[in-house]
Amino acid sequence: MNHNELVVEANPKSSVSEAIKAIRTNLQFSSIDKKLKTVLVTSSMPGEGKSFISCNLATAFVQDGNKVWLVDCDMRKGRKHKVFQVSNEKGLSTLLLGPINASNVKSFVQRTKINNLDILTMGIVPPNPSELLNSANMKNLIDLLSKEYDLVIFDGVPVNGLTDSVIMSKLVGEV
Repeated sequence: MNHNELVVEANPKSSVSEAIKAIRTNLQFSSIDKKLKTVLVTSSMPGEGKSFISCNLATAFVQDGNKVWLVDCDMRKGRKHKVFQVSNEKGLSTLLLGPINASNVKSFVQRTKINNLDILTMGIVPPNPSELLNSANMKNLIDLLSKEYDLVIFDGVPVNGLTDSVIMSKLVGEV
């Protein structure tokens, strides 16, 4: 696990960790009428810290007693596998090509060293990321994960120039 990026885990009392926890609290308050189940982290341009925020936000939610699945929706340049030092052989792109059912999805779960934080890496770079995200399989996956986990956080792509996060914004509870 790359502790340089997982500040909330490595240094939970730092000002950066407190800022991430403030985002967590604001998200919880933003869905006061319904339970927060799915969140998309995106930005306007590349390099603004989506992956940093999503990894640390997932950690902050786990520290608050939640079971979280972090999904790398950037099927072009995703890097969750590097942050958490896990295999990227099987990921979102390959999962969305097959049937979406509990046993199949379970085979894609990657546990992290942080208790109650599982991840789904990006997988191989597909020729059609937007179409995969806009598929019935993606909708089914979100429904399934929402039942199995307290929260599912999707790390998306920048909205500038790509449709992936626009598509995902319609499928999740908060952006």
